[in-house]
Amino acid sequence: MVNRTRQFLAASAVAAVAYAYAPVASSQEVKSASKWGDMNTVTQDLLNRAAGDGNNFLHTNGNYQQTRYYPNRQINTGNVQKLRPAWIFQTEVRESLETSPIVLNGVMYVTTSFNHVYALDARTGDELWHYKHKLGPITIYCCGPNNRGVAVYGDMVYMATLDSKLVALDAKTGKVNWESQIADPELGYSETMAPTAVDGKILIGTNGGEYGIRGFVKAFDAKTGKLIWTFNTVPENSVGVWATHDATGRDMKRNIEAEKAQLAKTGDPFKTLGGGVWQNPAVDLDTRRIYFVVGNPSPDLDGSLRPGDNLYTDSLVSVNLDTGQYVCHLQYIAHDVWDLDAVSPPVITTVAGKDGKPIKGVLHAGKTGHVYVHDANDCSLIRFSEAMVPQENMWVLPTKEGARMLPGANGGVEWSPIATDPGKGLAYAINLHQPMTYHVESSPYPAGKLWLGGAFKVIPSEEQWGNVTAVDYNTGKIRWQVKTPQPMIGGILATAGGLVFTGEANGQFKAYDSDTGSVLWKFQAGAGVNAPPSSYTVDGRQYVVVGAGGNTQIDYKRGNSIIAFTLAD
Repeated sequence: MVNRTRQFLAASAVAAVAYAYAPVASSQEVKSASKWGDMNTVTQDLLNRAAGDGNNFLHTNGNYQQTRYYPNRQINTGNVQKLRPAWIFQTEVRESLETSPIVLNGVMYVTTSFNHVYALDARTGDELWHYKHKLGPITIYCCGPNNRGVAVYGDMVYMATLDSKLVALDAKTGKVNWESQIADPELGYSETMAPTAVDGKILIGTNGGEYGIRGFVKAFDAKTGKLIWTFNTVPENSVGVWATHDATGRDMKRNIEAEKAQLAKTGDPFKTLGGGVWQNPAVDLDTRRIYFVVGNPSPDLDGSLRPGDNLYTDSLVSVNLDTGQYVCHLQYIAHDVWDLDAVSPPVITTVAGKDGKPIKGVLHAGKTGHVYVHDANDCSLIRFSEAMVPQENMWVLPTKEGARMLPGANGGVEWSPIATDPGKGLAYAINLHQPMTYHVESSPYPAGKLWLGGAFKVIPSEEQWGNVTAVDYNTGKIRWQVKTPQPMIGGILATAGGLVFTGEANGQFKAYDSDTGSVLWKFQAGAGVNAPPSSYTVDGRQYVVVGAGGNTQIDYKRGNSIIAFTLAD
């Protein structure tokens, strides 16, 4: 059932909307031919210029640099209190909603859990077409049946699926043009990330670090779906340098001698070492390089079976865009046994180098609670920010009974993309505070089944909360911070109007003053707002759009709404 509510509904009315659930279709299906007409072709030039495009929202994170900074200032600090719902679209799927809406020339593309794609009229929320992916008989995934969105390129729309396929849809009709298998879902591979389209290639990473997969980033031909190159995020020699300290200089309490003995006994564990890539790479077309972060080793909490640094898990990695060849990396945590993997997508921006002079840099917000600032040339670490969440007992080793350490396994900053305002030199991040105990329980590789090597457990007697934090990435200092009543997951958007937008698990969607953190506007969406917002302009009117459907990881209220806001007349 699809309902639409238009034209400046009161917040109280939206909270009372009755959400209807329709079962996920078991067959591949497209409903409704396009009512919109021919879509303009998405050229490479259009994608290249996205950072300055005040009309469209063409990339998952706004542009190739992934700044999530929208350059239109029609909605600003002076008038944001007049923001009202323009329309609400309700999907068929009432489940975890993490999509980042893509908007091109008045057409919006959104996805849902279980791999539905909708094309909507961005002015009204009217449905243009609806594609339902037929999932295969084997579908294994961690952390919810999520999907984070599509890529647009040429005359096609691209989605990656829970059964590890890459699907190319006709942008005007939603019909399947081609479908390629990315990896074997029976081994634990799955896809929740949005693809990235660039120079005739569709880039995609993989989930599955909890299942003993071997991670990768792959490039497929955008026209045919043929594989162009593969970069394995775990090399055949994954041992590394036997690092004893993390990137910030703290002792990780490794037993190097025991690890070396294990290596001599069982060899390099690279084939089942994990290293998923959960989020989009940042793309630098000037240097023909991409930057992405790599997730946890497998099994998550049991390091006894995987001696060595476990390269390139928990790392920022750069490879060549055209060949997939390795360029550089920086590992945040070697031999991670806390599931503090790198997941939030990196951002390319100008930063102050170690000598204070401006250079091209790469930012990454970690589960550790730090924003890391890198030199884009060699991936080296320039600085890291003050901790955005409490850190206690780092790095205490997991035990069978359970060892308490902060942050918990969700972060810090989870998969949630950050936003940056290049003019202010600020990065905006949303964080979780979930105190946990880490338990280790060794078990052999189970071939395609969950392989955590133990468990991380929330401590029910301790308060959980979140925050929105602004970090000066040229100094590492926290500029401002606002506490929220629940852990934060989803993403954030900055705009030229001096605003940052983000949502909370309790249904609140808020606009903050990007300079001070003051809450200037809020709206109750009726379900957890745990998706990254987007913004666009059509017919001279700016909109902000976000999904409200809750989230599996923090288990808050589910819904099925895509809500677009604009200024009241």
